[in-house]
Amino acid sequence: MRSNSRDTPRAPWWLQGTAFAGLLFLHLPIAVIFLYAFNTESSAYSFPLQGFTLRWIGVAAANGEVLSAIWLSVKIATLSTIGALLLGTMAAGALYRRQFPGKESVTLMLILPIALPGIITGLSLLSAFRLANISPSFWTIAIGHITFCVVVVYNNVIARFRRNSYSLIEASMDLGADRLQTFRYVVLPQIATALLAGGILAFALSFDEIIVTTFTAGNQVTLPIWLLNQLTRPRDVPVTNVVAMAVMLFTALPIVAAYRLTRGTEDFAGSGK
Repeated sequence: MRSNSRDTPRAPWWLQGTAFAGLLFLHLPIAVIFLYAFNTESSAYSFPLQGFTLRWIGVAAANGEVLSAIWLSVKIATLSTIGALLLGTMAAGALYRRQFPGKESVTLMLILPIALPGIITGLSLLSAFRLANISPSFWTIAIGHITFCVVVVYNNVIARFRRNSYSLIEASMDLGADRLQTFRYVVLPQIATALLAGGILAFALSFDEIIVTTFTAGNQVTLPIWLLNQLTRPRDVPVTNVVAMAVMLFTALPIVAAYRLTRGTEDFAGSGK
């Protein structure tokens, strides 16, 4: 029997207004960035807008520093995503349906990097690299990003494991399939969308990460670091706005895609409590 939407209680008007005001407060700065990315004024923010132009998009696209920073961020995000997919999937497979002393501690250690403030994670990684006599480089940035990207892959995969029946795996093994065949033909198709969603989120997180990157980058300039450095150059505000707008659009689309792929798994994510 289909329920009547009129019977569903609605929130009071003041609560709806408060929620709308909160959303407006959160998104107003983003709207300002989008508006001023097309402003004809080149020196600084001015109100009202001086006009509408697409010139700054071409200027940003022709900027060698911007293209170099974007390419570096894409390479780091790709490597971080691959590492997170491998480690997160193996961690989820190891902890799924296994009970052993210290399991909750291991789960906490997996989730902790994304729960801690970025400055704590960055300082910890920098100290570890210095103790190991490793100079900051492309690889230190990627390792730093993998530490928190693993979490989103792990949460998505273990949530999918808990939704699926383990009897399918047992049936596959009973019918003579080895572990590799069972993983390829039974497990992988079941967790494919979870892997895709986790990989998309990991790429988005790595692409716009700045705090951990600042401590592990050395002389490397990723796109977020380039944007931070632009704050001291008021003449380049329009180009900075265009790049910031592109980053927001680029990272928002993967998040929406991951949400659609993982709808209905919210109750299963996390440590399983």
